[in-house]
Amino acid sequence: MTVGLTTTIAARSLILFGLAASLRAHDVITTSITFDKEIIRIIHSRCARCHREGGSAFSLMTYKEARPWAQAIKEETLSRRMPPWGAVKGFGEFRNNEALSNEQIETIVGWIDGGAPEGEEATLPAALALPATKPVLPKPQTIITDRSTVLTQATNLDGLLPIAVPPHASMQIIAVLPDGNVKQLVWLDTYQEKFRHPFLLETPVMLPVGTRIEGLIPGAKIGLLTAPKPKQPKRPVG
Repeated sequence: MTVGLTTTIAARSLILFGLAASLRAHDVITTSITFDKEIIRIIHSRCARCHREGGSAFSLMTYKEARPWAQAIKEETLSRRMPPWGAVKGFGEFRNNEALSNEQIETIVGWIDGGAPEGEEATLPAALALPATKPVLPKPQTIITDRSTVLTQATNLDGLLPIAVPPHASMQIIAVLPDGNVKQLVWLDTYQEKFRHPFLLETPVMLPVGTRIEGLIPGAKIGLLTAPKPKQPKRPVG
């Protein structure tokens, strides 16, 4: 009798444990944000270079692949470690900025905190062109390594390419013009060389002779990218 009772209690405990596990496996949905509608579009535009089949990191291209990483995605995006942009927002403006916007971060966090629902397949975007897994790096015209470098020729600066960045470095790189005006170029922070990419200025900046590039730390090497000269219109023949 005692054995039978013990067996019954054990069986009920297993059933209750299974029900609890089942409830934990199905989060309560409290958001209208879904993977198939909003999240996949953010992944395509900001994460797909690395997080895809054949990329340098695990794939996030389907709900089945992304869902187990939900909490990690939340932590990485809130800390701005991902995508790995490597510069402080607001110090310089860049046309190729791949960092998440505040709105995109709020959308991701809202999706995860709301139960991370999948959504409807019908709302998935049509096939989108994916970025190349490895960006084509421009060739710098000038490379600087000193803490303060004076330009000996006028430069129409189009951007900067970090070539060597010491681990855990933080560098506020500026241009001090001959008249004393200061241009904020880029504030490198948490930049990782394995994710090397250029910082292309929103608008090229003309730096006259005598401009000082300052802010590098020992061991750093930065390339200056020059804006291409505008093509001259062809003169009519005759």
